[in-house]
Amino acid sequence: MRKSVVLAILFAVIVAAAFGGCSGDPGTDPTDETTGQSANAAEEGDDAEKQAEAGTDGNGDAGTEDGAAGQTGSPGATVTSEVEVLPAAFHQAPELDGKNLPPVNERLPKVPKLANQIPAKHLKDGKLEIGRYGGTMRTVSPSPEWNPDIFLMLNEPLLNTPGSNGEIITPNIVKDLQMSEDRKQFTFTLREGLKWSDGVPVTTEDVKFAVEDVLLNKEITPGFPDWLKAGGKRDGTPMKFEVLDDYTFRIRFDQAYGRFPIQLALTGWRGYTDLLKPKHFLHQYHVKYTPLEKLEPEIKKAGFKKGEWANLFNLKDVTNWELTSKNAIGFPVLYPWMLVKSTPTVQEYVRNPYYWKIDAGGNQLPYIDKITSTYVQDVEMMSAKVIAGEVDLMRESAALNKMPLYKEYEEKSGYVAPMLDMHVDPTSIYLNLTYKNDNWRKVVRDVRFRQALNMAIDRQEIIDAVYFGFAELPQLVPAEYDPDEANRLLDEMGLNKRDKDGFRIGPDGKTFEIPFETGAHAPDMIPVLQLVTDMWKKVGVKTTMKTIDSALWGTRNDANQLQATIMWNVQPMWRSGGWTDFTPNFEGPLWNLWFANNGKKGEEPPKEVKRLFELNGEIMSVYPGTPEDRKLMAEIYQIHRDHIFQMPIAEHVKQPIILNAKIGNVPIGGTAVAANIAGVHFYYKE
Repeated sequence: MRKSVVLAILFAVIVAAAFGGCSGDPGTDPTDETTGQSANAAEEGDDAEKQAEAGTDGNGDAGTEDGAAGQTGSPGATVTSEVEVLPAAFHQAPELDGKNLPPVNERLPKVPKLANQIPAKHLKDGKLEIGRYGGTMRTVSPSPEWNPDIFLMLNEPLLNTPGSNGEIITPNIVKDLQMSEDRKQFTFTLREGLKWSDGVPVTTEDVKFAVEDVLLNKEITPGFPDWLKAGGKRDGTPMKFEVLDDYTFRIRFDQAYGRFPIQLALTGWRGYTDLLKPKHFLHQYHVKYTPLEKLEPEIKKAGFKKGEWANLFNLKDVTNWELTSKNAIGFPVLYPWMLVKSTPTVQEYVRNPYYWKIDAGGNQLPYIDKITSTYVQDVEMMSAKVIAGEVDLMRESAALNKMPLYKEYEEKSGYVAPMLDMHVDPTSIYLNLTYKNDNWRKVVRDVRFRQALNMAIDRQEIIDAVYFGFAELPQLVPAEYDPDEANRLLDEMGLNKRDKDGFRIGPDGKTFEIPFETGAHAPDMIPVLQLVTDMWKKVGVKTTMKTIDSALWGTRNDANQLQATIMWNVQPMWRSGGWTDFTPNFEGPLWNLWFANNGKKGEEPPKEVKRLFELNGEIMSVYPGTPEDRKLMAEIYQIHRDHIFQMPIAEHVKQPIILNAKIGNVPIGGTAVAANIAGVHFYYKE
């Protein structure tokens, strides 16, 4: 056996069992027949079953399974491989009948992806059912062209991870991944016969185009992405790329990069669009393939200056975070649903006839025909639509503080509101330490000020009042409530003078004020912020708050114009190894800019922030869960505890998800985002 290790716990127990009966139509259970099973499938299943008994879920779940790591000889995260066991026949949605499409078996890859299964323990009905086709799912969003619930249902990475926890990596768009023992070389195999939504085959030509013509083109991509450099480090050597054949390609680094599979599967929700692009569509906007003079009319039409072909290309190239924008209409994709209509008030998505996943009965997914997204500016109006029975799915804007309201109307309005686990800490307080005001900086950059405000937050009161006790104190920062010590620290740092209303006076002789601005991100943020502002006023710090449009909030943050805000953070996923981004998006936008541009823009950060960026690079080379990983993670947490760059309110918080009561395969356990990811399994029972 050659030295190169295939990180492969055979993806077989549930696969073999599921594909054992694969001639059933939607709405029927698979039979016990083993039509199409390969000669060695039974042996493979036995091996996988032993792995499962040892603590590894051989199949996992794109949605909710808390997959456990445990591969012999490879510490930390594991990568599974698929067993090529095919059903006897494939089936398509009736909606696709009569549309002059090729037969469904010709639209699917040679080896379709069996959609990762939702574990029975996480399902309301105790088992994953073969669904029935049809129906339109209604969603709501606080932004006209951004819907996080749809984003997660559509987003398809090259690899995926059960339960969104980074512990087990499963094939997704790629059928197989091999990683060398030194964690420097990664060999990927695409699914033969995989097709874009317009029916054009996906091959390594699409990967080569994405790498050589886009990533390595400095006009399109001025700065090569750090995550595609050795070890994921800013100063690392860019990856080396090699095409082996029409379906196999290799990426090599000159340093170990143990977290590279997680980068592809989870970190940043980046999907496939960095490394895989529809060349047949995009080449017409690239000067390598289309002369500039032929592009000039399109450049002018798009509103760009003469010769700005790269801007035109980037406009036409719909990347992962743009998949719900109107530019996605007509763009070839690999998602289960495609955007076909976008107005200022509503979006409509229809099924992708070339989608490459199937269920255990050989039925092409998804089951639901269409999705609509209605723009609702106010989160309170979203709740009003829920209790009126006008919403079939809502996770991002659902919150625990609304549970009494949800439960009151649950039966009457025909929905269910199970409580799942949040993958993030839902509310964290951020002071912008790079806001351009000398008086502000003199105060907020004194660590004693941040320590004092952190101590002045009675988190248990917030947990009880907003989260009904379904949360725990955070671990990222000290969480003890000590207003006396907070007052002492504020006095010690020189904020010991007060105005006539009892608020502390800043270095400029005026009342010091913290003006919070927040978008309509989630219903719990406003009540949490209201409680925090009241608590800070009790220690003499004047605090105000204002809710603004979410799009405006993002624009102001990017422009370094927010002084203070509230947002979630992903620290629970730091600990699991599934997320490795410690960038100060809200507490230091100018520091972020400095790192992103190699010191040419922005503002040089202090040494402790530089160390966080260094750690972000160092941790990329190791496996999650190893002693080295734990050591690096401990230092990251210690820096946050010492410097209080943000103030999370709670962790291990429960999150409700709103689902139409007629929808089948509804998860009642696992993470809430994982339920979104498992949306291809949703179906209307009637």
